[in-house]
Amino acid sequence: MDPAPSVPSAAPHPDSAPRTQDQQADPHRRKVATAAALASAVEWYDYFVFGIAAALVLGDLYFPSGSSSAGVLAAFATFAVGFLARPVGGIIAGHLGDKRGRKPMLVLALTLMGLSTTGIGLLPTYETVGIAAPILLVTLRVLQGIAVGAQWGGAMLMATEYAPEGKRGLYGSLVQLGVPIGVVTANTVFLVAGAVTSEGAFEAWGWRVPFMVGLFVLVLAWYIHTRVEETPEFREAERALAEKEKSRQGEGGEGGEGISPLRTILRHHLGTVFLAGGSFAVNTATFYIIITGVLDYTTRELDMKRSAVLTVSLCVSLTQLALIPASAALSDRIGRLRIYAIGAAGLAVWAVPMFLLIDTGSLLWLAVGTFVTSCFLSIMYGPQAALFSELFTAEMRYTGASLGYQIAAVFGGGLAPFVMVLLLEATGTSMAVAAYIIGLAVIALISIKVLAGRAGSR
Repeated sequence: MDPAPSVPSAAPHPDSAPRTQDQQADPHRRKVATAAALASAVEWYDYFVFGIAAALVLGDLYFPSGSSSAGVLAAFATFAVGFLARPVGGIIAGHLGDKRGRKPMLVLALTLMGLSTTGIGLLPTYETVGIAAPILLVTLRVLQGIAVGAQWGGAMLMATEYAPEGKRGLYGSLVQLGVPIGVVTANTVFLVAGAVTSEGAFEAWGWRVPFMVGLFVLVLAWYIHTRVEETPEFREAERALAEKEKSRQGEGGEGGEGISPLRTILRHHLGTVFLAGGSFAVNTATFYIIITGVLDYTTRELDMKRSAVLTVSLCVSLTQLALIPASAALSDRIGRLRIYAIGAAGLAVWAVPMFLLIDTGSLLWLAVGTFVTSCFLSIMYGPQAALFSELFTAEMRYTGASLGYQIAAVFGGGLAPFVMVLLLEATGTSMAVAAYIIGLAVIALISIKVLAGRAGSR
């Protein structure tokens, strides 16, 4: 029989495994947390530069057509393909990460991301190589998706499984900070590239510069491979499973299904995976709407300046650097699911006012609308790593947490900019996009309620 999953945190959650004095050594713990946060930041930077480029230039360069909307839709569809590949990365890395360790999967994910992102920066356009250009672009985007799907679970577990007692939420939030850091860095690099090149030069080669930063990811992968140790909780789970398997074989058994974390998740904990995904889809969908969908909408439909909108996005993302760890630290005190529910309810209430403010075409009201939205996103995102890790025990945690996260990414984030363009084209009003966010928020609140009920029943 599989061990029961950890209790989701409706109330503050105690760390699941005792740690020795050596394991609690502050210098190594800080090194691991810093490495995990950097891994997340550079991985998300590489991932986000594609979204910004899709909104600005990729449609014309790789999917030429007579309609600007059709080109943008094609570029955003390619953006979404990366999300469809993320569960593949989550499944492969999750299964191997639960069997072989968190660190090697994180190193592999970083290496794959660095190579695929650099490849996009070097890719010839449709005008140069014809149909091969969009095919190669989609292929490299798929590899990016596999890489980020593999990365999140590894970085998150490196941080949370090394966390000191009572601070799992805070340590997990260090990995979550990779998202706003990635957004800020990606926007900054695009702003600089646009500022130092003419419009023609930017479309010809300036947009490629942000992708070449992907080479630095390889350096970080090497550092983690050579300087960071495996997590103590994985080592303990590995020893326990080895002893359990040895005992079963000694009794003439065939071994336990705990040997296959993926099989264990699919047979006994798939409901928890879907509840985790349902609770988070509104967060990831709204996030990609405001950093890519709104960028396209404001520049193409509202005639706002690209550099000004990018600057607003950058400033709003900076505020998350404070809000994400603050909400995570609060979840260590009052519980993950309570914080989560506040954020989801806030997104539902604010969806309509946000688009009413954006539709004014004013930079000030754009900043206000997206800033408030960003606050609610941060409230949810801060405790999310710790919450997902606590839904599953150590021997299947990489697989379960990764699947829950990537399901939300596919049905929320990956499709959101594409759905936004379709809704705007079909209805002519941004209120349709607001309704889409509200619907996902309702699903999140229902999922959170079920998870809280399960926690209470235990």
